[in-house]
Amino acid sequence: MPRVVFTANLQRHVACPPSEGEGATVREVLVSVFAKYPKAEGYVLDEHGALRHHMVVFVDGVAVSDRQGLSDAVTPHSEVFVMQALSGG
Repeated sequence: MPRVVFTANLQRHVACPPSEGEGATVREVLVSVFAKYPKAEGYVLDEHGALRHHMVVFVDGVAVSDRQGLSDAVTPHSEVFVMQALSGG
């Protein structure tokens, strides 16, 4: 099963330890993990189910291209990495 890892910074705000999720897309895998850690969902996704502007998700080291539908493919051996985006001046 794909492994989902949240940064330590996110783990300070909500319970979301590294976990395995089921699915063939980023959305399916995240939904599977959010079933175990529901508070993390509101932190990562907006009210429409899209990735929040301040969040970034990588699959096997590559940033997801579909921030709205989260339809990027995930293999059973993938690592999905969720982190806050950095911004500023």
